[in-house]
Amino acid sequence: MDHRKVLHEQFVADNETVDKWIHSTCNLCSVGCGTDIAVKDNKIIGIGGIDEHPINKGRLDPKAKYQWIPNNSKDRLLTPMIRNDQGDLEPASWEEAMDLIVRKAKEVLKDKGGDGVAIYSTGQGFLEDYYTIGKIGRAGMETHLLDANTRLCTATTEWCLIESFGSDGVPTSFDDVDEADTIMLFGHNMAETGTVLWDRILRRKKATGKPYLIVVDPRRTPTAKEADLHLDLNPGTNLALLNAIQNKIVNNEWIDHDFINNHTIQLDELKQEINKWTIAKASQITGLSEEKITLAAEKLGKTESLVTTTLQGVYQASDATTTCLAINNIHLMRGLIGKPGCGPLHMAGQPSSSGNRTVGGVGTYPGNRNPNNPKHIQDIAALWNVKEEDLEIGPNKGIIKQLELMEKGQIQFFWNIHTNPLVSLPNQERARKALEKPFVVVQDPFLTETTEVADVVLPPAMWGEKEGTMENADRTINVLRKAIEPPNGVKTDFEILVEFARRMEFKDRDGNPLIAYSTPEEAFEEWKKVSAGRPCDMTGMTYDRLEKENGLRWPCTADNPEGKTRLYENHFFNTEVDYCQNYGKDPYTSRPLSREEFEEMNPNGRAVFKVTRFGGPTEQPRADYPFWLNTGRLIWHWHTRTKTGRMPEMEKEAPEAFVEINADDARNLAIKDGEKVRIVSPRGNVEVPAKVGNIMNKGEVFVPFHYGNFDGEANANEMTMDEVDPLSHQPVLKHASCRLEKIGK
Repeated sequence: MDHRKVLHEQFVADNETVDKWIHSTCNLCSVGCGTDIAVKDNKIIGIGGIDEHPINKGRLDPKAKYQWIPNNSKDRLLTPMIRNDQGDLEPASWEEAMDLIVRKAKEVLKDKGGDGVAIYSTGQGFLEDYYTIGKIGRAGMETHLLDANTRLCTATTEWCLIESFGSDGVPTSFDDVDEADTIMLFGHNMAETGTVLWDRILRRKKATGKPYLIVVDPRRTPTAKEADLHLDLNPGTNLALLNAIQNKIVNNEWIDHDFINNHTIQLDELKQEINKWTIAKASQITGLSEEKITLAAEKLGKTESLVTTTLQGVYQASDATTTCLAINNIHLMRGLIGKPGCGPLHMAGQPSSSGNRTVGGVGTYPGNRNPNNPKHIQDIAALWNVKEEDLEIGPNKGIIKQLELMEKGQIQFFWNIHTNPLVSLPNQERARKALEKPFVVVQDPFLTETTEVADVVLPPAMWGEKEGTMENADRTINVLRKAIEPPNGVKTDFEILVEFARRMEFKDRDGNPLIAYSTPEEAFEEWKKVSAGRPCDMTGMTYDRLEKENGLRWPCTADNPEGKTRLYENHFFNTEVDYCQNYGKDPYTSRPLSREEFEEMNPNGRAVFKVTRFGGPTEQPRADYPFWLNTGRLIWHWHTRTKTGRMPEMEKEAPEAFVEINADDARNLAIKDGEKVRIVSPRGNVEVPAKVGNIMNKGEVFVPFHYGNFDGEANANEMTMDEVDPLSHQPVLKHASCRLEKIGK
């Protein structure tokens, strides 16, 4: 490669001489930072941030600096493993492993049909892998049971965008944070979950005084400490706050009448609900002062430009999708969308979770198509050259529903790819028992908690050892070039999927192989044809362009070769009945709306105000469980630490789980800093040391969710509940009740 880039930050093992630098992208959070991989003697020895990359301008997250280290871990799996009759995993050949997987898949499909098999993938894979999963799942196995750990992370993003604007796809981009007068971070601790983007915001604020920062979070996080206005509301009251703010904006006429009249529908229906929400009522429920709520409403109602971000503090909470819809409503009231520095930036947590939704590797249909629209099914059937009746149109079922189907014996083949549900899923006791029932395939570079229930384990290549593309949180597609060959005996995810399809003998309607491509770039070229004419059109992209341009945002076409910085600049939304991605759902029952109901609404290119009725969490503190339990991330770790737990620098910073406790609560319970505490919920308990301070409000505790993948570690999800949001089916991991019991040193 003609290496023209300047590496802003370089992290190379033992100051070794680098043979070559290979273009790539960070494979951790969803910011999508440009990186180059340092290679010597076909071994990854470091990483550098690309100075010319528009996303990160050379900067890297602390975790990103060491993400190459797990590639060289001595405990990597280098051969498939099969569980023997004694219940132990033992090494096997690829031939033996694939033969067993194919035999079991065929048996289940013959006995149960598509409802008997499920694929549960990741938000850290490549677009080409996701597209292949979707094609194999829909057209090969004829199943609608496709999901990913993005269900725990950003499923709410998808549904709030569909409901308001007609299709998935975040309207804004990271460029807009450079122009916004006001930024509201709602349930989004960006300082720890997106450090490079946060640094970008703070640098501008230090230089110019802008943006005005509103942070909504019960905890005094590093993000909240930089806020101009910190709204530390009671858990479970996000929507109560937003309903009062919406009401204040409408009643004070801080609205754009022309925009509303010409480009939206259903404001009157929304008014009927929010008219009930006074500042005083919201204050009583949220625990915030009336002055704070009034100030927030005035800032949001009068600012000339506004970007709002959301993450797990919204998505994993009660009223998740409805809360995001309320944020969308505020932008529509103000006409602050499709303009520089304006729009909702509903974030993703993982590096390519957005791409999984875009290409249909999860419950979505490829290219933001509508599974309830026969014309869209016809499109896919024609593009894939399969029969329409072979495409399963049944309603998607998320992982929590899939657990129920396992318990009932319906799902008998479960393929788990690059994720660790026996640490990450809520209500771990239930999840563990459910996953012990089907035939389980786990595709992971390491042994994990989930491989403990696997019948077959497949060792895949890791970051830097394969080629493909990823979509970050603002629609940027980046290409990741292969830096080195994977270890002997290891295959890429793409190779495994293509081989599975070949062995299963999946065919198109002419008898040709269903998966006709053999390289990731060929898969991308096929995907481009599937994307044509859809919101996510990528027909103007090529691997070479993506590398040369340091990524491009969709839509990117021949007519718009540079891609789109922001969507809806013409204020025409994707809500035409034959174009929209879905007709929507009833927000309280999750019943899918019919085409006739959608046509009666008559959005026809206009955005939709959605009624935002407050429900609140179903489980709340009570006498025997008097505390709120909150879970979340730390800056030093990623998900279940399969990778970061193998980075000594990160382990040194945060080697074990803990519980944050308010100093007054600790004093009342005679708990000292560092003492062991037992946390008990209605579902389970963990024992961890206490961190006493002022980060938490009284009556609330916080436990990081990264732990539980290594022997003897406490797992916060022993205590969380598996209730889900009715629209996105995202689990309510942020709200559970618990009590604290002092153990001592």
